[in-house]
Formats: sequence, C-alpha cells, structure tokens
Amino acid sequence: MKHLTELELKALMLLSLDGDEIAYRCLLDMLRHLLVSYYARRLGGSAAAHVDDLVQDTLLALHQRRITYDRDRPFTAWFFTIARHKLVDHHRRSRGRAHVGLEAIGEVADDYSEDAVAANMDVTRLLASLPAWQGEMIRQVRLEGRSVADTAKGSGRTEAMVKVGVHRGIKALAARLRGERGEDG
Repeated sequence: MKHLTELELKALMLLSLDGDEIAYRCLLDMLRHLLVSYYARRLGGSAAAHVDDLVQDTLLALHQRRITYDRDRPFTAWFFTIARHKLVDHHRRSRGRAHVGLEAIGEVADDYSEDAVAANMDVTRLLASLPAWQGEMIRQVRLEGRSVADTAKGSGRTEAMVKVGVHRGIKALAARLRGERGEDG
C-alpha cells in the first residue's frame, strides 16, 4: 500500500473537516495502515497483541479531537502527537509487564515531526524547481542514499550522466538559495 505524503493526508483531513465522508474514510484507512506499522515497530513481537487496541484508541482520539486541528499546521505532526500519547499511556498501563526503554518512546514519528515535515516540503519544492529527471537523481543519490550505479541503471542513464546531473542540480539549487540565477535560468 502506498503511504500518502503530508500534503495528501492534510488534504484528506481538511476535506473531512468540511464534511466529506469519503475523504474521512480514506483518511482513516490510510492512518490505520500507518499506525499498524508505527506501533508494531515500537512494541515489538512480544506486545503485538496490543497493536490493534492502540490503533483503535488512536483513531477514536483523532475522531474526538479533530475539531481542535489547526488547519495552518502540518497534519502528521499533530496526528502523531496523539499516537505518541496513546503509546505512552499504553506503557504506563502495562508497566511491569514489559520493559521498554524511554528511548523507544522518544523516537516517535521522527519523519512526521513538524520541523521534519516543513523541511521535507522545502526540499520537495526546491527539487521541483529542477528538471524532473535531475530532481529525481538528487533525491535517489543524495537523500535516499542509493548508489550512482543503481540510480543510473534504474533511470536508463549512464553513471557519468547521473554524477553530472546531481552535481549541476545541487549547484543550481545552491545558486537559487543564494538568490542568483542558475545556469539555465
């Protein structure tokens, strides 16, 4: 199943707040899949039976608190704050039954923190200002950590073309951030 981006999830939330029941059902379905993965990673195999309960509790809390959502803020940061609180509550209720270090609770939804969401949106906007193939090369090599060889193979380009494309793309982005015109602009 494809995970939706912050913008897509937020759009579904906003439509839901405006009364679109289909968007709300879609949002809940997407969030259910995210939560299963989220809680399963944090609880491990020994507490897997609690995942479904946590997912249901979190979705119910979303339903009850949705009117408090600030439309100008990132949705996933707000939502995963609810999820984190549900996880902390679960650990408090089950204290003594299973030991989970505080570091496991603290690593909650790093990819969806407000700062991370804003930074990801900025990077996405910057990469969109480049030719699509070049932005994709930068994303794969520099952001996802794929090798130049794998990226070249997957794109049908030579390794040299990928290296040059990434280098020139980053150079153009740096110039744009400094307020200069790029080579092609």
